[in-house]
Amino acid sequence: MTSSKKQTILPAGRAIYLLLAAAAVSVTALSFNTDPYHRQRVYGVVENDSTASKKAFLAAYEVLMHPRCMNCHPSGDAPLQGEDSHVHTQGVKRGHDGKGLYALKCSNCHQAENTPGLHMPPGNPNWHLPPEDMKMVFEGKSPRELAAQLLDPKLNGGKTKEALIEHVTHDPLVKAGWNPGEGRELPPLSHEEFARQFTRWIETGAYLPDK
Repeated sequence: MTSSKKQTILPAGRAIYLLLAAAAVSVTALSFNTDPYHRQRVYGVVENDSTASKKAFLAAYEVLMHPRCMNCHPSGDAPLQGEDSHVHTQGVKRGHDGKGLYALKCSNCHQAENTPGLHMPPGNPNWHLPPEDMKMVFEGKSPRELAAQLLDPKLNGGKTKEALIEHVTHDPLVKAGWNPGEGRELPPLSHEEFARQFTRWIETGAYLPDK
């Protein structure tokens, strides 16, 4: 009799335990689901959210328009310099490949690493402007204009949305903006936060800002 009672009670106990566990998982999942970005990163769910998308791009835009980024994305064919984004001295020009014109090559001064000293040339093994046939101008662009340009493969070097995320997250030249050498300001967001906001813009729908 005792053995029979145990056999009857244990399955019921297991059922109650499983119900409680399932409820806990549902509550946890619901708490995660309040953040669309979290859903996308953890569960692979893509959900359009125009408000979140536009807000994320405006945060990333502050970095894109900072001198550490914009100085290498000028409206003209000369790179910009300094916190006031003045035209580069020495008469430097873009050139067809973005690495300088004639003997004035970027690599003449911009070495593989930052040159030590205050306001000395920053360095990177691949220092360059965008090439002549794909200038990717940031200077003077409104948030809406810049977002539209970034999304257009005919203007962004043929990049998909996934490639854009990869570019801002891992490209060493992009990351060099957070290691600009002595005497230079850092962008207003950390690189990690910038990449997060840029990714959030794309993954919540890549909406264009209103203006």
